[in-house]
Amino acid sequence: MAYQILLVEDQSIVRNGLKMIIEQDETLQIVAEASDGVEALESLEKFHVDLIVMDIRMPGMNGIEATKRIRSRFPKMKILILTTFDDEEYAYETLKDGASGFLVKSSEPAKLLAGIHSVLEGGMVIQEGVAAKLMPKLLHKSPLQIQQEHLLQLTDRELDILKLIGEGKTNKEIAATLFLSIGTVKNHITSILGELDLRDRTQLAIYAVRNGIV
Repeated sequence: MAYQILLVEDQSIVRNGLKMIIEQDETLQIVAEASDGVEALESLEKFHVDLIVMDIRMPGMNGIEATKRIRSRFPKMKILILTTFDDEEYAYETLKDGASGFLVKSSEPAKLLAGIHSVLEGGMVIQEGVAAKLMPKLLHKSPLQIQQEHLLQLTDRELDILKLIGEGKTNKEIAATLFLSIGTVKNHITSILGELDLRDRTQLAIYAVRNGIV
């Protein structure tokens, strides 16, 4: 069964092009399309969606505001942000609010498809050109608090998993690296989130970087 994707892009020509690229992969299906954040929220009430691929600059409700509202109403929803602007400010805002990745539209189709699959599998994708600019913001401006006493409560196995999350690894990759089942990895991640009082995988990745685990 194919993964169900909501495609959010205000320019119909670009949206059609992205749809053609994405649906070349038989495991991916565009089940709904939207031209802004308002339509995206409406679509989520009507369709089961595994992932949102969303533009960031749109009239009406843009991708930054849409990410915030979508994650508030659907906390586990995976969102991959696309933009023509190689700008770390957009990346920081969307990742801070819970997006799972950030790619520019000029990326090769293979990179887009790889990014989609990585996010679907629980990974985090950051455009190479943005990552170097973004890390100082994640390190110094993130609202997450460094709580070393919580970190000390993690087991060695949980620390290993946290390190790999900080490196952007998916659950499948973590399982293969540590010779664990994917179910066991998921259980550990749930435990880590509880111990560190964090909301989601993106916050775990930021936490790992800020605390020097990566």
